[in-house]
Amino acid sequence: MTSFMRSYMRFVDAINYRLGRCIMYGIFVMVGILLWSSISKTFFLPSLWTLEMAQFAMVAYYILGGPYSMQMQANVRMDLLYGGWPAKKKMWMDSFTIVFLLFYLGVMLYGGIDSTMYSLQYGERSPTAWRPYLWPIKIAMCVGIALMILQCISELMKDILRLGGEEV
Repeated sequence: MTSFMRSYMRFVDAINYRLGRCIMYGIFVMVGILLWSSISKTFFLPSLWTLEMAQFAMVAYYILGGPYSMQMQANVRMDLLYGGWPAKKKMWMDSFTIVFLLFYLGVMLYGGIDSTMYSLQYGERSPTAWRPYLWPIKIAMCVGIALMILQCISELMKDILRLGGEEV
């Protein structure tokens, strides 16, 4: 069982690390879109697509970057109590609370898949003047939530191994 857990953690961590390192540069995509928006509003006719495209890029940036930030322990925590606890107590609390996170992400993924299927089936478009299809960003959201679930399971396995006295 331990060898399965270790291979699972290596596989999921490698995927989320590589994807996170690529997605990290998405900030430059957003800056470029918003820069073009400013330039076009100042010197040309305003573009219809820039603000909505920047929103889509931002959603992809934080949804697909979430598993990487969890892996790097860069996620936001409420350190009022947690920060002063010993490492073993933190691992127990993380193991307990991650179950609730997995439930929440499971519900989000279920709703996301349902919404994505609807969007693909009916060709759902945004109600703005630009009217882009919504399925690409919905697929990105479902992929990001699924990767977050996989990363949560990896973190849970790490805590279980550490609580058992093994080196991770």
